[in-house]
Amino acid sequence: MTQLQSAATQFIRPMQFGTGAVVLLLAIYFGVVGLISGMDFALDQFAQFRYFIVALALGFGIQAGLYTYLKNLVGQHGKSGKVVAASGTTSTAAMVSCCAHYLVNVLPVMGVTGFLTIVAEYQVELFWIDLVFNAAGILYVSSKVYQAYKEHKKCEINS
Repeated sequence: MTQLQSAATQFIRPMQFGTGAVVLLLAIYFGVVGLISGMDFALDQFAQFRYFIVALALGFGIQAGLYTYLKNLVGQHGKSGKVVAASGTTSTAAMVSCCAHYLVNVLPVMGVTGFLTIVAEYQVELFWIDLVFNAAGILYVSSKVYQAYKEHKKCEINS
């Protein structure tokens, strides 16, 4: 196998995982909102907030792809999995907060309803906060990928 083919296969699997993560997150979004408020409402909300929702899903997909690449890179040298850390939790929390206000329709408990009403009131602001956390997650995982890549190159030179 040539070096070019090897490099291409190193990126295929992370891209597949990243794409799968994007599709999965969007499916969860449409599933949750569609079940709670109906598919017409879900499509209307997606049309209204598509830039935020797609950006969050893409950020999650990028993090998943970077995590997979990092895991594969670190795994080549038998290093501990503790080196690998990702912020997929941030993206998941972002999508949960994105969809949380829809639960007002099914949770008539006063305290929960009040909280979710506040979330619904500041939805756009929460989207921006979520995007900042998403970007921070991407930067964090990217820095870990860069560190692992440099270490990987050192090991190749020493071999």
